[in-house]
Amino acid sequence: MSLKTVGAKLLARKVRKEMERWASNPVATQQKVFSTLLSKAQNTAFGKHHNFSSIKTHDDFVREVPIRDYEGLRSYAERVVAGEADVLWPGKPLYFAKTSGTTSGVKYIPLTKESMPTHIKAARNAILSYIAETGKASFVDGKMIFLQGSPEMQEKNGIKLGRLSGIVAHYVPRYLQKNRMPSWETNCIDDWETKLDAIVDETVNQNMSVISGIPPWVQMYFERLQERTGKNIAELFENFELFIYGGVNFEPYRATFQKLIGKKIPSIELYPASEGFFAFQDKQDEVGMLLQLDSGMFYEFVESGSFFDENPKRITIGDVKIGVNYVMIISTNAGLWGYNIGDTVQFTSTTPYRVIVSGRIKHFISAFGEHVIGKEVEQALKEGVAATGVLVNEFTVAPQVTPENGLPYHEWFVEFKSVPKDLVGLEAIIDVALRKQNSYYDDLISGHILQSLKITVVPENGFQEYMKSIGKLGGQNKLPRLSNDRKIAEALETIHQL
Repeated sequence: MSLKTVGAKLLARKVRKEMERWASNPVATQQKVFSTLLSKAQNTAFGKHHNFSSIKTHDDFVREVPIRDYEGLRSYAERVVAGEADVLWPGKPLYFAKTSGTTSGVKYIPLTKESMPTHIKAARNAILSYIAETGKASFVDGKMIFLQGSPEMQEKNGIKLGRLSGIVAHYVPRYLQKNRMPSWETNCIDDWETKLDAIVDETVNQNMSVISGIPPWVQMYFERLQERTGKNIAELFENFELFIYGGVNFEPYRATFQKLIGKKIPSIELYPASEGFFAFQDKQDEVGMLLQLDSGMFYEFVESGSFFDENPKRITIGDVKIGVNYVMIISTNAGLWGYNIGDTVQFTSTTPYRVIVSGRIKHFISAFGEHVIGKEVEQALKEGVAATGVLVNEFTVAPQVTPENGLPYHEWFVEFKSVPKDLVGLEAIIDVALRKQNSYYDDLISGHILQSLKITVVPENGFQEYMKSIGKLGGQNKLPRLSNDRKIAEALETIHQL
């Protein structure tokens, strides 16, 4: 056993005890975060405009600080981007994480000297939790790859900016630098397909033990390796022990990954975002990810069904219930206040608090009042895959409101590894699974308002071509699972003449 392995195990035990302390006192932990945030930011421009010095309770906070998205905070954010200090948080940010929003255009999310360490600590603790639980740590001696954006950064008014994954690349601990793949030069390649080929060149003969990234892009990496060598991933990387992922639900990809790899591999799910590292999987046998309650983020939750009401009820961690779909609102030590990140979550446990990401508040189908969410379509597809053994590369769903014949329906655009012979049978299985989960959808089918869903087959690499056409191939970019319009559907139809 190497010194690095011994050290990892000792640190893992220490970190696990620290986590148990705050996880077992969730309300007190969040109250401390709440008070600290308000105290530190009371003399900022935002704090003065919203009377932070007089806020004592959550009710006070709700009265003074409305829920906002980036557009709602833009007037403050632009002052920060212009170089002004003490606007949203004391001083100036260390970085801006540059992201592209669907409605707000380019967004500059601040990362401060207080918030940046929480991203790194959470990523580290996710791996250490796995080691503490399983006792497995030998993978720290192998090579590790993190498929991510370029670490090269620009500068805006004296503040560095880049993609979050690229910024984080600058914080890889020194003791892991020799293990890290790919090389710095390869990581800096902007074009995803060129970068992917270079990554394959560098890693194909290495002792890869940990592989991490967003599932669809890791899948592309695995496929390129298989094309190059004719071997599955387990044959190629005999010591591959751990897959770390985030960004999208892994379930639609699980069967395809197992076939590409050649065996089951333990995995850790992460919930990172530019706005904060919210949660990670702390137990292999539990559903959900441990919500990070002590990481400089104060959480509020609004039931998704009432989110668009004039004054939706905002609750804190002590009042949430298991299985309810909530919009998650955050206030952070990066200077985001009452901020709607756009995600919906459901709690799977309250002892400790674990969540799953159920979708996006703007990504749903409710063209007829059905309000189908991401979690439901992913579960329905999972059941279809389990029943038929079909392998799916990627999918998205849109409403077909004005079909040429018959009633409207949900149109599923699916790219298969190989197209199933009985497509109608697969449609039926998925439709039944969706109806079981969503009573509104079931009522619309039963009432002959909608007909059962239909699958449109997308050609091989079809979604890659679509993402490339909009400049979002690779990196941290994700395909929306659901749309309430046909913008993506029409783009796919145009590209592939479906």
